[in-house]
Amino acid sequence: EVNGEWCSGVCWCRKYKQQQVLCDVVWCMVGNTNSNSTPTDRRQYNNMSGTKRNADSNGCNGTEKDAPPPTKKMSDGGNATTSDDAAPNEQSSKKNDSLTSKDYYFDSYSHHGIHEEMLKDQVRTRTYQLAILNNKHLFEGKIILDVGCGTGILSMFAVQAGAAHVYGVDCSGIIESAKRIVKDNGMEDKITLIKGKIEEIDLPVKEVDIIVSEWMGYFLLYESMLNTVLHARDKWLKPGGVIFPDKAVMYISALEDEQMKFERIDFWENVYGFNMSVLKEAALKEPVVDIVDPKHIVTSADHILNIDLNTCTEKDLSFSSPFRIQAERSDYVHAFVAYFECAFTNIHKPLGFSTSPQSKYTHWKQTIFYLSEPMTVCEGEEITGTITCKPNVGNVRDLDIELDVKFDGSRSKVDTHIEYRLR
Repeated sequence: EVNGEWCSGVCWCRKYKQQQVLCDVVWCMVGNTNSNSTPTDRRQYNNMSGTKRNADSNGCNGTEKDAPPPTKKMSDGGNATTSDDAAPNEQSSKKNDSLTSKDYYFDSYSHHGIHEEMLKDQVRTRTYQLAILNNKHLFEGKIILDVGCGTGILSMFAVQAGAAHVYGVDCSGIIESAKRIVKDNGMEDKITLIKGKIEEIDLPVKEVDIIVSEWMGYFLLYESMLNTVLHARDKWLKPGGVIFPDKAVMYISALEDEQMKFERIDFWENVYGFNMSVLKEAALKEPVVDIVDPKHIVTSADHILNIDLNTCTEKDLSFSSPFRIQAERSDYVHAFVAYFECAFTNIHKPLGFSTSPQSKYTHWKQTIFYLSEPMTVCEGEEITGTITCKPNVGNVRDLDIELDVKFDGSRSKVDTHIEYRLR
C-alpha cells in the first residue's frame, strides 16, 4: 500500500527489499507496512479466509490436508538480492541499468536488511556460536579467516573463543559497518577487516589455522559462494587446519502441494478470463523457495549430494545424482522438494543443523520443483529419477537444474524431463 492506495505492476517493495518486481496487488504492502508483519501475510490471510488444501480421494484413501505454514520468498544468508530501502529515482534507475548480475550480488549485501534476517535466524547463528565457543581449545592463540564476514558476527565469536587474530573478508559495502561494529565492541586490535574478493586479495599472513564461513545458499549451492571458500582453503589453510562447517548433505523428497501449485503455476491458465498459459511454462521452470509443511511430504527422502569441505573440489559442485524414494501414504505428488544439512564434525562434540521441513525454520527454507502434471501414488510405490545441477553459463551464480523422473504406479505412470533455473 503506497499512500493509502494499493500498488500494482512494477514498483519498489520496501517490505521485501526488492527493486522493480511485479507486486502481488493485495499482499505486497509497500509503504505503510506494519513493523510486526512478516513475509507470511498471504497464507495467513488464506487461512483466515477459510482457504484449505483439498486433496480429493484418489482411490488410495487420499485425505484432506490443512493449509501449510505461511511464507513468502525472502533473501537468504549470503546468497540473495536486496537493495536500498528507499524508492529509486530516475538517476539510480539509469545506474542500475549498467550493473551486471555480479554487481547486484555484491551490492545486495550492503543493505542491513539481509543481515538482519540472517542474524535473526537462530538455528543458523546459534549453531555457529555453539560450534565456536564450545571449542575454545581449537581457537585459542590461532589465526582465523572469516570468508564473507558480513557484519563480523563470526569473527567476533572467534575472538570470544580466544583467537589470536581474525581476518574477515567481504566484497560488499556492509564491511564498512562491520568495522564500526568491531570497534564499538572493543575488538579492533583482534580483527582486521578487508574489503575485496578472496580470489583477488592478499592476506598479511601466509596461512591460517581455521576458516569460518556461512556460505550456504538456497538449494545449498545457489550463488556459488562455496567456490570462494574452497579457493581460500587451497590458498591459506595450513595442513591439518579446520573448516567451520566441514560437511553438508542435500536431500530430495516429494510432496502434495495442490493449492500452492494452483496459485503459482496453474493460475496462468485463466487470469480474469484470459488465457496466459505462455507464462505458466516460465513459472514452472523456476524453483520456488518457500516453507513446506511437513504434513505434505508424501515420500521418504534420498540424499543427492554429499560435500566434505576438506577434500571436495569445484568440479564436485556440478553433479548428477540418481534418487529412489518411496511413497509413505497414498496421495498425489505435485512437486519435489530439496533441503540440506550442515555439520561441524572436526570439533570435540559434533553438531549441525537441518533445513528439512520437519526441522525448525531457517531463512533457507526449502526449494520446491513443481511438476507439470501430478502423479497419483499409492503407499509403498517407488519414484525413481535423476537430478542434475550445474552453474548457469551466462551467470555462474545461478543454477541450471534438471529432473528426470520415472514412475510406474498402479494409478499413474510418468516418464518426464524438466529443466529449471534457480535465479
